[in-house]
Amino acid sequence: MHTQTNEPLYEKCIFDTECTLKTASIVIVPIGYDGTASYGKGTRNGPEIVMKAIPQLDYVDPRFPEPEKFGVYVDKPIEFDASAEANAIGHEIREKAASRAREILDRGQTPVILGGEHSVPQGQIEACAEHVGEIGLLQIDAHLDLRPAYEGYTYSHASVIRNIVDGCPAVTKIVQVGIRDYCPEEIEFANSTNGRVRVYGDDELFTRHDDGMSWRQIWEEVVGLLPDNIYVTFDIDGLEPALCPGTGTPVPGGLTFNQATALLQVVAHSGKRVVGADLVEVGPSPDGSEWDANVGARTLYKLCRAVAPSCR
Repeated sequence: MHTQTNEPLYEKCIFDTECTLKTASIVIVPIGYDGTASYGKGTRNGPEIVMKAIPQLDYVDPRFPEPEKFGVYVDKPIEFDASAEANAIGHEIREKAASRAREILDRGQTPVILGGEHSVPQGQIEACAEHVGEIGLLQIDAHLDLRPAYEGYTYSHASVIRNIVDGCPAVTKIVQVGIRDYCPEEIEFANSTNGRVRVYGDDELFTRHDDGMSWRQIWEEVVGLLPDNIYVTFDIDGLEPALCPGTGTPVPGGLTFNQATALLQVVAHSGKRVVGADLVEVGPSPDGSEWDANVGARTLYKLCRAVAPSCR
């Protein structure tokens, strides 16, 4: 544990690494937006609360025991016109996230968005696919996010994966893990994609584990379905809600922290290249504690450790 300081939250290196914006291996891009949230608000504060919690972390990690020579730099947040209509804001964030990601990728670095609601990484996902030509998407989430223009919002947190499926053919495979809350139209759409979208629902995961498969075997199957270049989108509500009570749409069930970390460990050791990632939907704890921020900060660290082998 480290002492809290009055350092700025952004434009600095984190996780006890030493780097600058130009020398970092991983660049965190904060985007504090939750304008299409359909249940609980507050994830616009996700970047701020996670950054404030990071000094409380220590970095000895049994899941990732080998030392990694990588630097993690938190860039300045993406700004947008908060007074505009939600679809206009969504379009602006998409364009700015894509532009920032291209700058990072062109420097040979890996972009990682820290949200904010789940709509915010769409532009970055598209930029990563454009950069390498073909990617697979590993989505940890309680929801499919396959609704078309949910509640009239083109760039909705509930539509982000649908937008990718419909508009980004370079994302050739999407594997969704921890899913447990969706409408009939969403699962019908997923099943109509000729295998492009593979859903590992909560029930399937835990049934297979109860029937004798280890979590490592399950996660190796999951990661094995993805192409050589992958993007990891981690919605914190993929975890059990006791770990993220302040998220926008918590759902009973979900992965434990250890199960999610084991999945990220398999990603790290898979030999596949992680070209980008995001952590979204972290919100302030309802009881005013720092619990959600603490879990979010630890999840961000694990996510960066999963990305790090691709930065060598």
